Amino acid sequence: MTVALTSPAPAIVWFRQDLRLQDNRTLNAAVARGGAIIPVYIWDEAAEARWVAGGASRWWLHHSLAALDESLRTLGSRLILARGDAPAVLLELAGSTGATTVFWNRRYEPMGVAQGARVAQALAGGTVKAASFNSTLLREPSEITNQQGRPFQIFTAYWRHALTLPVEAPVKLLTKALPAPAKWPRSLLLPELELLPRLNWADGFAADWKPGEQSARARLHRFAAQAAGDYKSGRDRPDHEGTSRLSAHLHFGEIGPRQVWAAIRARSGDSGIFPPDAGSAVFLSEIGWREFAHHVLFHNPTAPELPMRPEFARFPWVKDPRGVRLRAWERGRTGYPIVDAGMRQLWQTGWMHNRVRMIVASFLVKHLRLPWTHGASWFWDTLVDADLANNTLGWQWSAGCGVDAAPYFRIFAPVLQGRKFDPDGAYVRRWVPELAAVSADWIHEPWAAPPGVLSTAGVRLGETYPHPLVDHATARNEALAAFKELRTGARP
Repeated sequence: MTVALTSPAPAIVWFRQDLRLQDNRTLNAAVARGGAIIPVYIWDEAAEARWVAGGASRWWLHHSLAALDESLRTLGSRLILARGDAPAVLLELAGSTGATTVFWNRRYEPMGVAQGARVAQALAGGTVKAASFNSTLLREPSEITNQQGRPFQIFTAYWRHALTLPVEAPVKLLTKALPAPAKWPRSLLLPELELLPRLNWADGFAADWKPGEQSARARLHRFAAQAAGDYKSGRDRPDHEGTSRLSAHLHFGEIGPRQVWAAIRARSGDSGIFPPDAGSAVFLSEIGWREFAHHVLFHNPTAPELPMRPEFARFPWVKDPRGVRLRAWERGRTGYPIVDAGMRQLWQTGWMHNRVRMIVASFLVKHLRLPWTHGASWFWDTLVDADLANNTLGWQWSAGCGVDAAPYFRIFAPVLQGRKFDPDGAYVRRWVPELAAVSADWIHEPWAAPPGVLSTAGVRLGETYPHPLVDHATARNEALAAFKELRTGARP
């Protein structure tokens, strides 16, 4: 008597912020299980709630999904697109395809955690099993605690401890072909997700970015080969290509932190846990900051909207009822060239150099004395790499109200920052072209230039380029007085 062998029932692989095939533990687990695999992405706006992806991120997501679908098709598969409540969509898909397992990678932001929990609850007790993995971080946020068993509050201590722990090697996809179901379920067309901006705002992004796993891997290997060793000295220069520009690829999971770690270690030729050269070590510490940001947000889910230092809830921000100050900052019309260059780079490319992010953030919360949440919201909508954990940590750091934050009285002087990190004015000239003919001596402080210099450069302050929105010395004194008021409760 011959017994017929039957393959396992189909499985659903629910892609979230892990839009890649390599080093994807969820996909490998589904392959190892056997049976047909149904890859699906669900655009669940309600689950994201207040933090649904902003315009620039949606542009990236649209193109990243297209790239993922293209990669899956080379394996004989495809990406099913759906829109709506994730638990309901997954249950409906399981019912229509006979799938008995749903695999996914965990997310660690509050809305991602809640969504995963709702899916797990919806599947609990039924015939469809749930299996989730970590392909997003080197370590899950709950895995690292201090000696008291509590979350870390200081990055240095967090990272020192994290470096004592092994980093798993990235895993390769276990197959060169994904088994397809006998019949594919219905899928939306990508345009039906309505991710692209209705206006032509993001049309220029394609000149700077190519979303997708292949582009992410190419960018990582190029950086590891050419720039990682110089990262320590080059990362603060916005006029140079000294950074990796991997942030959006990491956010959408087109590449994982384990892949980054392995590539930088391979470049250094180091057999230990940490590369020997300073540039590689500093770069990997930036991966550490990403880990720390998720660690902090996971343990402090209200941080995107509330200061982590409660006393800052009563900080005396400047009232800006008509939004004049905020709009000038958003549009790069503050009259401070390094600030304006950064804000215009952001608007035109969906990205801003990290050093300049710190400068413009300091300017908003200390020179203009506007709430850090205004800046966080603008970045959320305009950054292709908008990541809730990183964005929150960065803005609370700048405002002095988060864990391990810069003290509020540390106020960046935009002119000095410009001269130090853009000494020839190349960055300003690129993004503020009306100042292109101003000499390096004056380009970061055009209001102080002799009239003849401005005339020769074709600059008319108040017409072709604005006067400074605030005076640096005055704004600094007022910010320090406001901080004193916060600490003492006394009016200045």
